[in-house]
Amino acid sequence: MSNAQPNPVNAGRFIVFEGGDGAGKSTQAALLVQDLRQNGHTVLHTREPGGTPIGEKLRSLVLDHGQGTVDARTEALMYAAARAAHVEQVIRPALAAGTMVVCDRYVDSSLAYQGIGRELGEDAVRSINDFATGGLQPDLTVLLDVTPADGRSRRTVGADGKPLAEDRLESEPDEFHSRIRDAFVHFAAREPSRYLVLDAATGVQSLAAAITEAVAARLNGPGA
Repeated sequence: MSNAQPNPVNAGRFIVFEGGDGAGKSTQAALLVQDLRQNGHTVLHTREPGGTPIGEKLRSLVLDHGQGTVDARTEALMYAAARAAHVEQVIRPALAAGTMVVCDRYVDSSLAYQGIGRELGEDAVRSINDFATGGLQPDLTVLLDVTPADGRSRRTVGADGKPLAEDRLESEPDEFHSRIRDAFVHFAAREPSRYLVLDAATGVQSLAAAITEAVAARLNGPGA
């Protein structure tokens, strides 16, 4: 069972973007950050794995090709280690200072990719991530739902039409990405109050408008 802890009332808000590879998370996170800053908020824009020097090194080890064999348990523990540093050194201090934190991926990615995709089991992966994060949960999780086929077409062709290389996880077969998509949809159905689920195939500006509206509702709602 998760030991999730709500953020203190006077803390900043913690907003996470989740979804399959190629869903457009980075684009939408950047647009939200821009909107929040234009409206006078102090915002930290970060990502996982990464966000700290050690996290960025672990990102390279876990995502880049040519690092040798990375078995499923090692992969899960590397993500959790990067996340522990990220939460302790960056996210918690920012929230305590009243900063809005917008993060590209968080614990639910590990539950989906390693727990379900790698078939390690959701409970096992949740346990190590509860330890890594001290149970810190997002205030809002934006899930951009993308089919494996659409995700692959988006991430393998750049805006200029030139081919793009996939990282170690992106290059997994569509069956793997289908399990991940199903996992995210299941998580969202289980916690509808925390999730905003949007079709990634919707236009960029329409998605951005829906996200900013949902975030504004959280900021202006009870406990804001």
